[in-house]
Amino acid sequence: MPGPCFNPEAIEAILKHSTEKKRNFLESVELQIALKNYDPQKDARFSGNLLLPNIPREKFTVCVIGNAKDIEKATGAGVPSKSVEDLKKLNRDKKLVKKLAQSYSCFLASSTLIRKIPRLLGPGLNKAGKFPSVLNPGDDVAQKVVNMKSTIKFQLKSKKTTCMGMAIGNVSMDAEEILLNVTMCANFLASLLPKNWLQVKRLYLKSTMGPVQRIYGM
Repeated sequence: MPGPCFNPEAIEAILKHSTEKKRNFLESVELQIALKNYDPQKDARFSGNLLLPNIPREKFTVCVIGNAKDIEKATGAGVPSKSVEDLKKLNRDKKLVKKLAQSYSCFLASSTLIRKIPRLLGPGLNKAGKFPSVLNPGDDVAQKVVNMKSTIKFQLKSKKTTCMGMAIGNVSMDAEEILLNVTMCANFLASLLPKNWLQVKRLYLKSTMGPVQRIYGM
């Protein structure tokens, strides 16, 4: 089933509101989704990652836990990094590891170090849902970070809800960039559902401080 066309006027309204009531921070634009004819307790669970063409989260921060070579590459790309020695200084202290986890959106770790993370830090990063992704020797650190900033995950947070939301843009983007991200997200979501668009009830867009704009469904 082909996806619908979304009204660009909803996006224009969001951008206009953000201009008229300028905030002292960059507002994100969130896609809010309500499903129908889907029982999260009985139906097959779905999940998927989508790489968007336009970076939705500019403030998304990545830290490289690296060997000497990867730290050098991270520094050259302007990406924060931590060495094994830096991690040892935390002495597996739960509060310090928690503070580290809260300081960054996610982590990358050299492939040679990834198995050492639990021994160096304990379970803290894993508990925070921020266990590092692998940084392979041939990876371009800058491109890897861009991809992580641009990738969003689709997954219901519990077996008791049929609603979900994710940041798909920000108000510094133009309407066409936001529309492209929205269209890709909505169609990708539908592709994950057993009955595609027949199980999408409503779609909304909302900036951090702005009013909700419905873009699909009655």
